[in-house]
Amino acid sequence: MKRSIFVLLISLAFAGYTNAQNEVDALRYSQFYLNGTARSAAMGGAFGSLGADFTSLSINPAGIGLYKASEFTITPSVFTGKANSTYMGVASEDLKYNFNLGNLGLVLAFTPKGSSGWKGVQFGMGVNRLNNFNNRIVMEGYNAKNSLLDDYYNKAVGNAPADLDAFDTKLAFDLYLLDTLGGLTDYISAVPHGQTQQSKYIDRNGSINEMVLCLGGNYNDKLYIGGSLGFPFVRYFENSTYTEKDIHDSIPKFKQFSVKDDLETTGSGFNFKFGLIYRITDWVRFGASVHTPTFYTMHDTYSRTMDAEFDTGKKEPSDSPKGKFDYELTTPLRANASLSFIISKFALISADYEFVDYSSARLRSGTYKFYDENKAIDVKYTAQSNIRAGLEFRLAPVSLRVGGAYSTSPYRSSLNDGSRISYSGGIGFREKGYFIDLAYVYSKSGEDYYLYPSVPEASKVNYSNHNIMLTLGVKFGGKN
Repeated sequence: MKRSIFVLLISLAFAGYTNAQNEVDALRYSQFYLNGTARSAAMGGAFGSLGADFTSLSINPAGIGLYKASEFTITPSVFTGKANSTYMGVASEDLKYNFNLGNLGLVLAFTPKGSSGWKGVQFGMGVNRLNNFNNRIVMEGYNAKNSLLDDYYNKAVGNAPADLDAFDTKLAFDLYLLDTLGGLTDYISAVPHGQTQQSKYIDRNGSINEMVLCLGGNYNDKLYIGGSLGFPFVRYFENSTYTEKDIHDSIPKFKQFSVKDDLETTGSGFNFKFGLIYRITDWVRFGASVHTPTFYTMHDTYSRTMDAEFDTGKKEPSDSPKGKFDYELTTPLRANASLSFIISKFALISADYEFVDYSSARLRSGTYKFYDENKAIDVKYTAQSNIRAGLEFRLAPVSLRVGGAYSTSPYRSSLNDGSRISYSGGIGFREKGYFIDLAYVYSKSGEDYYLYPSVPEASKVNYSNHNIMLTLGVKFGGKN
C-alpha cells in the first residue's frame, strides 16, 4: 500500500513536468519565512503580541497600535544558502551568497485630542521580505537502472514524430536520442538500460517581498487593533542543467546528453490582515490575527535546450519554443495566536502559533483547468503548524535576544519531510532617538528531490541557511 501511495505522489508531482506551473510552485509561493527587522528575527519572529516592530505588521497588524512614537527602519541583510545532496550514494554540495533588504518601513504615530479613550492612532507603510529563494544545488551519481530517456520513450510511444511534445520528446527525437523503430509510432532509446553518470545543477534566485499599508489604534492602553493591506510581489528565476554521461563507455555509439531549463516567474497579489492585541495585565498580552488568502496574478516564461554527443560527434542543440503562460494562484488562509510576558523593564518572553493548510491552495486559469495540479495539491500537502518563540533581556541601553522557530512538514506523506527549524540570536543598542539591532539566524530544512518521475531513488537535499541582519532605526515625535 505504501508503495502505491509513493507511485501516486511521484506521478502527481510530475503532472506538469514539461509545464512550468504545478503544485510545487503553489507551495513555493505560499510559504513565508519572515526576515523583517533584526530585532524580530533575533527573537524567532515571535512578535504577534509584542508589537511596536515593523515586522509585526506582516504577522499581526494590531502590533502597530503599540507604537508611542513615529519610526523609520531599514534592514540590510547578507544571506548564505548552502545545499548538501546525496544521490545514489554520492555526496555533493554548493552554496550561494545574496545581499538583500529585509525591511524598509515608516510608522507615523498620532495622539488624538480629547477623552474618547483612543490614546493613539498609527499608520504604517513599507516592505517586509517574506521568503528568499536563493540557493544552488548539485546532485550527481551513477544510475545503473534507468535513464530520463525511459520517460521520454514511454511518452513518445504511440505518437507520430509530428505529434511529439516540443518541450521534451520532440527535442530528443531531433537529436536521435529517440528514433523510430519499425513504424512511425514505435521508438528506440539511445540509452535503453541506464548505466550513466547522472548529474543536475540548479541555480535559483528571487524572493517574495510584501508592501504593507497598515492602520491601527490603541484603546485605553488595553486593546490594540489593526488592519493591513498586503501587496506581495514574486520574482523567481531557476536555471538548471541535467546531464547523463556514458563514463564506462558501455553504451554503443552514445557519449552524453544534457537538458537545460530556464524558468522565470513574476507575480503580484493582495491580501488583507486583521488582528488584535489585548493587555490582560500589565505583564501579560494576548494576540490573534487572521490573514486572508493572497490572490496572485502570475506570469511564467520558460524554455528548454537539449544537446547530445555520440561517437560520431556532437549534434547541433535543439531548442524548444519560448513558453509563456498567465495564471492565478490563491494561497491558503493563515491564522495566528500569540502570548507574551513582560517582566518589568528587564525581560520579554513571547511565543506565536500559526496554522496554515497548504492543501487549500489553488491554481486557476481561463484557458487551462489545472485539474491534475490541484488534485496533486490535495493529495500531497496538508496543514502546517508554525511555532515561534523569543526572549529578550534588557540591560539598558543594550538588549540581548535569542529565539527559535519550527515549521512542521507541509507534506501529507512521510515520504518527504519538509519541516524547517531556525535558531537565532542578536544584540540591540537603543537611545532616545535611534536604535541599532544586529541578528544572526541559522535555518535548516530538507527535501527529497526526484530528478525525473521514474528515477529509482530520490536525491536527499539538506539546506542550511545563514542570515546576518542589521537594522538601523530612527524615532521621532511622540514618546521615544
